[in-house]
Order: sequence, then C-alpha cells, then structure tokens
Amino acid sequence: MDFTSIVGFIAGLALVIFGIVFDQSAGVIWSTIWNFVDYPSMAITFGGTIAATVISFPISYFMGIPKHMKVIMRGNQYKPQEYIDTIVDFAQEARRKGLLSLEDKASQLKDTFMQDSIMLIVDAIDPAKVKEILEDKLNGLEDRHSHVWQFYERFSTYAPAFGMIGTLIGLINMLANMDMNSDGGATKMARGMSTALITTFYGSMISNLLLTPLAHKLHMLHDEEMVCKEIVVEGVVAIQAGDNPKHIEERLNAYVNESKRIQKVGTFAGASSSSNDKKTKGKH
Repeated sequence: MDFTSIVGFIAGLALVIFGIVFDQSAGVIWSTIWNFVDYPSMAITFGGTIAATVISFPISYFMGIPKHMKVIMRGNQYKPQEYIDTIVDFAQEARRKGLLSLEDKASQLKDTFMQDSIMLIVDAIDPAKVKEILEDKLNGLEDRHSHVWQFYERFSTYAPAFGMIGTLIGLINMLANMDMNSDGGATKMARGMSTALITTFYGSMISNLLLTPLAHKLHMLHDEEMVCKEIVVEGVVAIQAGDNPKHIEERLNAYVNESKRIQKVGTFAGASSSSNDKKTKGKH
C-alpha cells in the first residue's frame, strides 16, 4: 500500500487550516475557520465543476473514481528489474529447451500481458505479427489510461473557473446592493467582498490540492506500467529471434534507467513520445 498520497493531502490541508486559524499576535483562533464556510459558494464551485465534467465525460468515468483511488492507494506494482529477470529466465529456458518449453512457465505468470505475449511465441506466430499484436495492445492501453488522467486534468481546470464565476456573482451582487451612505455600508461591502472571494479559494483548493495531484499520480503510475510492458515486448521479440540471454539483459537494462527517471521527475514525457512512435510505426 502507498499512503504517501493520503499523507500529502492531509498535510496540505492541515497547513492551509493552520494558515487560516493562526494569528501572530493572538495565536490560534479557531472561530476564523467559519469565515471560509459559505454554502452558496460551495454550491457554485463544487456543483458547477461536477456539472461541467459530466457534460465533458460519460458518467462511467465518475463511477470509476473508486477504482482509480484504489490504484493510487496500491501504488506502483511494476518493477522493471523483476520483469527483466523474468524475461532473461525465459530466454535461458528457450535457449536450452526450445520455445515450446515456455508454455508451462507462462501459465504460472501473474501478469496476463506477459503470459499472453509468451504464448504468442509458443504458438509460433509470425515474428512481425507478434510485434504488431503487442504494440496494438500497448497503444490501446495508452489510449484507455490517457482518458482517465485527462478526466482528472479537465476536472481540475473547471474548479478554478467556477471559483472565478462565483467570485464574479458575489461582486455583482455586492456592487448592486452597495450603499455607502447607509449605516454599516462599508462593513457590508467588506463582508460581501470576503464572501465573493471564497469561491476562488474553493476552486483553487480543489484543483491544486486534490485533482491535479491525482492526475499526475495516475500519469506516473501509467508510465511505470508502460515501461514494464515495453520490456515484455522487447524481450519476447528477442526470445523469439533466438538472441543470447546476456545480450537481451543488457538491452533491457536501459529501461531500468528510464524507470528511475520517471520516479525522479514525477512525469515521463518520453513514455508518451515513445508510445506515439510505436503508433506511427504500427501504421507503416
């Protein structure tokens, strides 16, 4: 289980709350938290964001949110070195006993993509066809996953927009009802300005503390998975070609460096470009 996302969210929320309630001269004033509670602003920001996203995406994407949260909580399950070791093991087995001997070992694999890939070469499918089939599967996976993180990215762009809409509504109402000559006119104006700005606060919080980080995390997990699946494709094609297991291992080790780069920078632009290259190659 990966609890870093939950820890990060709770820490970010706690720091914002601390900034709200803490006063340098008076210390912690918990009552100030109510200055940031406004139900009409919540309705505009939360309701408007959800409504716009429903217009943009099928309802099935909302139904998939619990599954997406489960994926994030599970964390990265794809370890490139483990995939390389497995591929090298299969390569050594094939070199000693032939491709048909891989069938029993393939049935014991937990990764269905690797299992199906091995069975393609066991069934003596044409090498060019094997690569085409596997790359088509990767392209399909890329498309499906990209729609998911684009859902959260789009979700995150709507939140600040509706926050600004709520602010404009508040300012318009405030100016329309402003009467500086009446008693307490300036106080009412200040209170109205405060209420108007709350929707912008809500929109920024939803976008920057929740939705955008979720989109980035799902993107990074996808990139890690794609690296391992590309290892499988490269390795299976090499096994079918009868390459030396040592050479296969050396070639696949380059993917370990890519995985480390993903973890270092958070998102992996190369994965998208490489998948686009595969799509281009698949068309020729």
